[in-house]
Amino acid sequence: MSQFDAFTDFRMHGHSAIVTGGAQNIGEAIARSFSGAGAKVMIADLNGDKAKATAEKIANDTGNEVLGMACDVTKGEQIDACVATTAEAFGGISTLVNNVGWGKAYPDPLAVSAEEMVESYKLNTLAALNMTAACRPHLEQAANATVTNSGSLVGALPAFDFIAYSAAKAALNHAMLGLAHYFAKKVRVNTVLIGTVITPGYAEAGLDQKVVDALSHPDNLTGRAGRPEDVANAFLWLASPAGSWVSGQTIQVSGGGKRVRLIPDE
Repeated sequence: MSQFDAFTDFRMHGHSAIVTGGAQNIGEAIARSFSGAGAKVMIADLNGDKAKATAEKIANDTGNEVLGMACDVTKGEQIDACVATTAEAFGGISTLVNNVGWGKAYPDPLAVSAEEMVESYKLNTLAALNMTAACRPHLEQAANATVTNSGSLVGALPAFDFIAYSAAKAALNHAMLGLAHYFAKKVRVNTVLIGTVITPGYAEAGLDQKVVDALSHPDNLTGRAGRPEDVANAFLWLASPAGSWVSGQTIQVSGGGKRVRLIPDE
């Protein structure tokens, strides 16, 4: 007697994915999740050596094909090279994860220069659009083609101390909603609004250890900060056939908001 497998629709055998910024942290968890579900994965990262090392580690763990290469997603020629290399290696591209993103803390939002605002837009918004454009010929020929983006909760909620990053992520949300309508029946497009996931990037963004420690125990409904795999699980759902009826959405994965009570404790 055959047994029902509730996870069949989450499997990604036959899918070929690019994960930008996939050499570490959330991107690495996404690449690992996709590979573990059966997809072929290209890790595209600014650090090419780390991308290759991470790819080798994941491939050894999952037994599926994972490659890594250097790619600066703010440079068109490197995007084109990444897409061409991936399509040749895997025979096509069905799945794109625009995970690259970074922002710096600015205590005074009005002290941020115009150049810094533009650079944040180039990295956090325009790079995803350019990568999607480069992958379009392959995505439009693939079954269950998807573009899933790493957004941020600060792209939907006020965050004046990350004004350049939050503005760029808000632009990403709107741009990708537009692409979901443009692609319609051809390619599903969704964005995950990611909450606080403690990674080395927080220190790189200029937050001191006291702030990082406070963020590790946020006042949200789950009472904890996120783990990279928490986010990766959402990406797997959205990119796999299990999410085939989901497009044009910004889905919050953040541990929930704060618990609100209208009646105060006595």
